[in-house]
Amino acid sequence: MKNRTIAGAIGTEIRRRILDGRYPAGSQLRQDGLASEFGASRIPVREALFQLEAEGLVRILPHRGAMVAPLSPADAAEALELRAALEPRLLALSAPLLTGDDFQRADALLEDYAAALRDGATARWGALNTELHLLLYSRAERPRTLGIVTSLLAECDRYTRLQLSTDAAELERADREHREIVRLCRNGYASAACTLLVDHIGHVAAALMTFLGEAAAPDSRP
Repeated sequence: MKNRTIAGAIGTEIRRRILDGRYPAGSQLRQDGLASEFGASRIPVREALFQLEAEGLVRILPHRGAMVAPLSPADAAEALELRAALEPRLLALSAPLLTGDDFQRADALLEDYAAALRDGATARWGALNTELHLLLYSRAERPRTLGIVTSLLAECDRYTRLQLSTDAAELERADREHREIVRLCRNGYASAACTLLVDHIGHVAAALMTFLGEAAAPDSRP
């Protein structure tokens, strides 16, 4: 249990560094160095890296060790396709069971998101987005599906954080759509909330593919 607790803490910190760009795509993640830095043995470090690999943030290659996964438009597109398929199902099950406390927490997250938007606090956007989505699905009683969606949100976060940091209009649209999804759920319109959720993920996907295509364009010139 102790190793699992340490592994969780190490994984949280490595994840934060990947999402913040401190560990850029392609960076080597050496177990010995990480173990020394965190004051731990290699066992919890290895467990943390395996978990991050499951989330799509790390790749572990034979004879080469662990590295930060490269940014891949194909991987991002697949992750968003899976989100569009799974998240509305969770929301449809969860929305009718959300409590007053749940909506109070959702309102607080929306206000925190708006504050982060005003302050340009890039590191907060992804965490608040993930927390809000998972809160809305929390009453679905589908732990395996929720686990998959949690991993997909983590994988998408590094892509969307890069894209949103350059596009204030997308941030504002995400805020508007989040608020409308919460409003629809609160008022009992779960089906309409699910429809908007599909559109919301589709908007993210379209904007992200445009962003990744533009980012890759200079490298594709002869």
